[in-house]
Amino acid sequence: MFKQNIVDGRQKESPDYWLEYGNPWEFKRHNTRYKVRFGGRIQQEGKRSRWVETEEILAVAYDQIIPGYDTDATNTLRLWSAQASSEINLGKFNQGDYFAAVEDKNHSENVSRVLYPDDSTYSGRELRLRQEYFLVSSTIQDILSRHHQLHKTYANLADKIAIHLNDTHPVLSIPELMRLLIDEHKFSWDEAFEVTCQVFSYTNHTLMSEALETWPVDMLGKILPRHLQIIFEINDYFLKTLQEQYPNDTGLLSRTSIIDESNGRRVRMAWLAVVISHKVNGVSELHSNLMVQSLFADFAKIFPTRFCNVTNGVTPRRWLALANHPLSGVLDQNIGRTWRTDLSQLSELEQHIDFPTVNKAVREAKLLNKKRLSVWLAMHLNVVANPKALFDVQIKRIHEYKRQLMNVLHVITHYNRIKADPTADWVPRVKIFAGKAASAYYMAKHIIHLINDVAKVINTDPVIGDKLKVVFIPNYSVSLAQMIIPAADLSEQISTAGTEASGTSNMKFALNGALTIGTLDGANVEMLEHVGAENIFIFGNTTEEVEALRRQGYQPREYYEQDEELRQVLTQIATGLFNPDEPGRYRDLVDSLINFGDHYQVLADYRSYVDCQDKVDDLYRQQEKWTSAAMHNIANMGYFSSDRTIKEYADTIWHIDPVRL
Repeated sequence: MFKQNIVDGRQKESPDYWLEYGNPWEFKRHNTRYKVRFGGRIQQEGKRSRWVETEEILAVAYDQIIPGYDTDATNTLRLWSAQASSEINLGKFNQGDYFAAVEDKNHSENVSRVLYPDDSTYSGRELRLRQEYFLVSSTIQDILSRHHQLHKTYANLADKIAIHLNDTHPVLSIPELMRLLIDEHKFSWDEAFEVTCQVFSYTNHTLMSEALETWPVDMLGKILPRHLQIIFEINDYFLKTLQEQYPNDTGLLSRTSIIDESNGRRVRMAWLAVVISHKVNGVSELHSNLMVQSLFADFAKIFPTRFCNVTNGVTPRRWLALANHPLSGVLDQNIGRTWRTDLSQLSELEQHIDFPTVNKAVREAKLLNKKRLSVWLAMHLNVVANPKALFDVQIKRIHEYKRQLMNVLHVITHYNRIKADPTADWVPRVKIFAGKAASAYYMAKHIIHLINDVAKVINTDPVIGDKLKVVFIPNYSVSLAQMIIPAADLSEQISTAGTEASGTSNMKFALNGALTIGTLDGANVEMLEHVGAENIFIFGNTTEEVEALRRQGYQPREYYEQDEELRQVLTQIATGLFNPDEPGRYRDLVDSLINFGDHYQVLADYRSYVDCQDKVDDLYRQQEKWTSAAMHNIANMGYFSSDRTIKEYADTIWHIDPVRL
C-alpha cells in the first residue's frame, strides 16, 4: 500500500517505509527459499508437459511472530521477499555500465517492493499478476515441502492440508498445486485434480462484477503459460461433465465457463475457485443468499451443497480490550473479565442497563475516549473538536458504493440548515472521515477532495462555530482506528443495499458503544436482528427495492427536481461554493448523480438518510436513553466475535479440531 498525504485537499501517495527501522518481530529464514518461475514456454514430451526457458527469482521466507492471548503458544505468519537469483552482472559492471549491471536484480525484486501496485497500466497489471503468483508459488511449494518432511509422502495430502482462498487474489494456487503435483511429483492429472478439489475452499467477498478478478488469456499465457494450460484443461473437463449432465441447457456452458469468451477472452478467477473448491462461503447471511441467487446462481444449481455462510467477526481482544481501556474497565467491574475469550458473556450487561450508575460509567468512558481523540485532532490537524458534540464517523476505504458522497450531501444539508437558523437548538456534531482511495480511482480521490473543500469552508465559518466540524483524518490505519472507533457516537454504514458483503467496522463500532446508522446491507441485517430495531437507525431502500428501481428505469433527476434541499446542495457543489478558486471542479461529480445514472442510488436514499439523521439528533439530546441504546449494542455483540467465526470455518469448511498446546 502507500502512505496517504493530503496536499491542498487532494490525496497524494508516497511510499510507506514500514521497514525503515527494521522489524523486531520478524525473523529471516535464510535456508528457506524457493525458485519462482515466470515466462518461458511449454515443451510437450509425450503426455507430459515441461515448462522450460523460464525466468527465475528467489522467494526468501520471513516469519512474523503472531502472539496469542493468554496462551503458551505463539504462531508465525510466513511472509516472502523477492530476491534476484543473480545479484549483479559482473561483465557489465566491469565495463562501467553500472545501472545495467543491477537492472535484472531490480526487475526481480520489484515483485515484493510495493504491495498492490497501481494497475491502471499494462505494466502495472502485469506486475500485480507476477506479485500474486509469487505469493502463491512460494507458499504452495513451502506447504508441500513441510508436508513431505513430516509425512514422507504426498498420498495423504488431502487428509492433512486445508488451503483457504480468501478472495480471488490467491486463486492461482489452484493451477500451481496441480502443476507441482503433476510436473514435480508425478501425479496423474486425475489424481492431482481430485486432491486439489479436496484441499481448497474459497471465500467470496464481493458481488460486484467489476471487482471480480479476471486476467487476459494473452497476459496469463505470456507470464504463466503452464498455468494457463492447466486452467484450460480444468475448464475442458468441467464443461464436458456439465454437457453430459445438462445437455439441453445451451447457455449454461458459456455462463459457467472459466474462460469468458465475450470480453476479449479472460480467465474468471472466481469461477475457477468455485469449480475447484469443495466449499464456497459468503461473509454475511444477506451476502451468502445474494451470492447463490445472482452471481453464482448457475453454480448453486450444479453444486447445491457447496455453498454456505460464515458471518464475519472481529477480535474482542484488540477491538475492545486493547483499544478501549475505559469501557473495558466498566465491563470488568460489572460482568467480570472472561468476556475477552467468550464474548457471549457481554449479554450479562443487559441486566445493568437500567442502573443509573452503570449508565453514567459507560457515558463517562465514551467521553474519555472522545477527549483523547479531540487532543489528537488539535495536535495533528489543528482542528478543535468539542468532545461533548456528537462524533459522527465514517472510516473505511473510499469507494462510490460505500457512499461517502451521500454523507457529504448530509453535511452540506446540515450546514445550510444551521446557516438559515443559527440560533436554533442544534445538536453539535463532529463529522469524521478517514480512508484511502485506490491510487488510480479518480472518482474516489475526487470525493476526498470534496470532503476537504467542504471542511475548509464549514470549519472557518464564524456563524457555524462549534455547531458543526468536518474532519478528514489522513493515512487511515489500524492504529488510528483503535483511537477513532472508541470515540465514535454514530457509526456510518451507508452502502447501497446489496453491495457490501459484510463489513467489520460496523461490528467494531457497536462493540465500542456507537449506534449505527445504516442500510439493510451486509452484516447490518444481522446486527439489526441482534440489537433490536429500537437500538439502530435503519434507512433507505432494501436490496429488492434497489433492484426493482434499476429494472423499472431509475431516474435520479426526478429526485433532484422534487427535493428542494437536495437541489440546493447539488447546486452549491456544482457552482463552486466550496471551491471558488475553481468553480467547475465538481461538475462531473454532480453530473454523475443527476445525468449519468447515479449507479449507487445516492439520490434515491438521500431523503430517507437525512430524515434518519434527524432521529439521531432527537435521541442524542436524551443522553441516558442514548447510552442505554449503546449498552444494548454492546451487550448483543457476542455473536460477532471472530472466535465464533473461526470455529465455524474449522467445523464446517476445514474439518479440523483445535489442538491444545
